[in-house]
Amino acid sequence: LWLAPEQYSLLPISERFNDYCKEVQQKLAVHDIRGTIDDRAETIGKKIRQAELSKVPLMLIIGEKEVNDGMVSVRIQGEGDKGSMSLDDFVSFFKERL
Repeated sequence: LWLAPEQYSLLPISERFNDYCKEVQQKLAVHDIRGTIDDRAETIGKKIRQAELSKVPLMLIIGEKEVNDGMVSVRIQGEGDKGSMSLDDFVSFFKERL
């Protein structure tokens, strides 16, 4: 995980969640967690598939529920969905996996 150049990929369900993704990316950068935002105009399924094929270890899926609750929905490459968690919980989860 720590060797991966891209440790996570933020996958917004639609373009209207891109601003929240940028906030999340900035907050994670403070903790030296590297990642990108997949802001292509594709379906979430295609974005997940591309991240899986690219071997991105963690996918953070952002939709309306996550924005309203201040959360991220976490998916691990090869393991699947791990549910929603707050950013602080995700940082702790990430550091445990290092």
